[in-house]
Amino acid sequence: MPSLFSKRLAAVCAAAAWLACKSDPQPGPITPPNPPPPPPVDPLHVPSPDWRDQILYFVVTDRFANGDPGNDDQGAGEYDPADGARYSGGDLKGLRERLDYIQGLGATAVWLTPPVANQWWDPLVNYGGYHGYWARDFKQVDPHLGTLEDYQGLSRELHSRGMYLVQDIVLNHMANCFRYTRYDPADVSAHVELNTGARPACGPTQAPFDQWDPTRPAHRDAHVFHWTPSIQDYGVRDQELNWQLSDLDDLDTENPAVRAALRDSYDFWIREVGVDGFRMDTVFYVPPASIKDFLYSTDAAHPGVVPFARSLGKEGFLAFGEGYATDLPFQDTATRKIASYMTEESTGDALLPGMLDFPLYRTTGDVFARGAPTSQLGYRMTRSAAAFPRPHLMPTFLDNHDVDRFLKGGSEAALRQALLFMMTVPGIPVLYYGTEQGFTEQRGAMFQKGFASGGKDRFDTTAPLYALVRELTALRKTHAVFRHGTPTVLRQNEARAGVFAYEMEDAGQVAFVVFNTSDEEVLLDNLPTGLAAGSGLKVLAGLDPEARDTRTGADGRLSLKLPARAARVYQPSGDVVPPPAQTARVTLSNASGGTVPGDFELSGTATGVSSFRLVVDGMLGGAPLVTVRTDGSWSTLVSTQGMTDSTLQHSLVAWAGEDQVLSDTWTFRVERVFTALLTHDDPEGDDVGPTQNYHYPTDETWGVNHQGDLRRVTLLGSGNTLKLALQTKTVTTTWNPQNGFDHVAFTIYIDVPGRSGLTVMPQQNASLPTGMTWDYRLRVHGWSNALFDPRGASATVEGTPVSPTAAIEVDKGASTVFLTLSGELFGGLSTLQGVKVYVTTWDYDNGYRPLVPASEQWKFWGADGATSPLVLDDTPVLTVP
Repeated sequence: MPSLFSKRLAAVCAAAAWLACKSDPQPGPITPPNPPPPPPVDPLHVPSPDWRDQILYFVVTDRFANGDPGNDDQGAGEYDPADGARYSGGDLKGLRERLDYIQGLGATAVWLTPPVANQWWDPLVNYGGYHGYWARDFKQVDPHLGTLEDYQGLSRELHSRGMYLVQDIVLNHMANCFRYTRYDPADVSAHVELNTGARPACGPTQAPFDQWDPTRPAHRDAHVFHWTPSIQDYGVRDQELNWQLSDLDDLDTENPAVRAALRDSYDFWIREVGVDGFRMDTVFYVPPASIKDFLYSTDAAHPGVVPFARSLGKEGFLAFGEGYATDLPFQDTATRKIASYMTEESTGDALLPGMLDFPLYRTTGDVFARGAPTSQLGYRMTRSAAAFPRPHLMPTFLDNHDVDRFLKGGSEAALRQALLFMMTVPGIPVLYYGTEQGFTEQRGAMFQKGFASGGKDRFDTTAPLYALVRELTALRKTHAVFRHGTPTVLRQNEARAGVFAYEMEDAGQVAFVVFNTSDEEVLLDNLPTGLAAGSGLKVLAGLDPEARDTRTGADGRLSLKLPARAARVYQPSGDVVPPPAQTARVTLSNASGGTVPGDFELSGTATGVSSFRLVVDGMLGGAPLVTVRTDGSWSTLVSTQGMTDSTLQHSLVAWAGEDQVLSDTWTFRVERVFTALLTHDDPEGDDVGPTQNYHYPTDETWGVNHQGDLRRVTLLGSGNTLKLALQTKTVTTTWNPQNGFDHVAFTIYIDVPGRSGLTVMPQQNASLPTGMTWDYRLRVHGWSNALFDPRGASATVEGTPVSPTAAIEVDKGASTVFLTLSGELFGGLSTLQGVKVYVTTWDYDNGYRPLVPASEQWKFWGADGATSPLVLDDTPVLTVP
């Protein structure tokens, strides 16, 4: 029977010519002896690949490699490698010179940030357009990056290697050339501030986009741009589609002249450079009808990019969109919105072939880096397979240029697991440059003289992560089941980090992927494989030294002891050795499978064994040893310490060592409540720093909101689980944050009795109040959630990432953020008595937001942030009584 994916692929092949589907070769003409040599072929244009087989390497061109130092500085004050806001010097020639490095990693295609002519410096925000997303001319190469000939040379070199080129493009906006100081929809020419100090010029130079000035009647009447202010509420669809994104001038993509100009602009790059695919930025801010027009228009003069690419032999031209939206655990609002950009709702016609899988990105980080229950990843995988019409064309990624690096808050062990996961599930894997070198700086440079490079080139092919990625890309390329297969989740942990297992199947080929996402040893018990008892399983890849070939047990089930952060990929070997009969057995007599109020007594009988361990939620560490009485009976008290969420299902099983599981798996839930341990009422209006003269950024989104003004902090507990309720003046969601609040970061220091910690407050120019050291440091803001212990911490280094991080809940109406820290972190404590907590506020954007002496739109001001504490408001040391 054809698999679900086989049926879906057949339907897609019939409906959409852009998906490159392979077929059996047809017999060709007989070749005469000694044929004449074929005419030379220009590798600028090559047929499209099957994109399911590709691995993308994503570069911010300015930060990757500098091949021509002569184009670094264009004399507009825009170049300074010491400043992350300015150009660093990377270019197209440098990228071409490093293709051996990229190809050696196993990548098959390069995705680069927009190479078009940009606004080099925006004085209104004190930032430069080195990244490429602030266009002045969609049909010119920015001189910092080189020339059209340089870009063509890169394309030819890629194609001659059997690699492909994906260009980042923008349909929604251009550079920031004007903004409103106050908005009057009745007179859009009023209260306009022109960006006259922008370099190299104020407005676009390309027609018709040169009609950008709302103070000029002819420009207003042309309606090339929307004459609107910045988005204030991302939940209002009209604002999302028609207002400015962070003051960037919003194109009226419903205007036929604009649509034609955009098609013409991007057809240019396909024709002149041989680009094989587009990544389309900010698609949520463009009407789906405009995207459909851009992709599929049949206009003879300026056709859509898909038919135009087809006319040049690119039958499978790839276009995938960026819609930055992520889902909370077990929710799918963002997933459905992303899916709506792949299929037109009214007609069912295909729109974008693929979309960046942001929901999977978040859940992958939550589970591998932040220690969330693995059931969250199981839900996300299953939901994505159902919601997305073409899951194999959904680029998957772990981080990118708009979010924190994975290693900013996750461990290297977690990153290794996440990389293996990405290489063994449906989608087009995307490697963000520098991941293979262990980068933590979001847009650091790979070359010696670039921004945050550490003063050296970073193209080390002997680096451990480079070697790992090379092995994993080879695994994916060697086994089509990971590129074309369909996943089925086989095991997940609803309560915590631990076991996660899934099967990949394609055309009769099967592979099993098994993880332990915990930092402790765990038990995988009774995993159904669908294989015969005693079936051999060969290890294709493993991240732990104990990985070895194994066999299924009774009923084809697999049971394994998995070391901390283990990950293994198995493939059936085809041989079967029937296992010996299992003589030992444990029964659970009073296992009801219901809800318990707390610790409970469990009893049963046992045969063929004098003792066993009772393993709860797969955690072998601390699993109690149960002694069997002479009459074969046994009983024990099961601790539910730290189990506080009644919605989570827990499990337990009897285990006798090695891979011998003696009972079926039993599940239960625990009903507990939190009680208030301590409440601190914080003074109103003291969010002014330790010297009483700090100010918020001048942008009106801070203004009267005072997001960093703590009003009440409550510590709640249940056993050894700690919950913090942080009430501020206002909780805002101005920037559509994935964690449910923005414009403030909470940095919380926790002192656990009996442990030795530090007093330094990393990256905040401060030390803890007298009488306290920290054993955990939690940093949470709208887009990150990172927990550290003191190992390696200093004034500049945050420490060592640990998990699980805090569970986040937000009550916007009550202006309160709730952070729950698992009892796992307080091992050895039965209560929270004596735990100390110190809470601070500031804001965070790939680092603590700068503090400067004089007022600025996006920076705190009133002191010198190089030496002054980065603390807006704080509590006293709060000690749990």
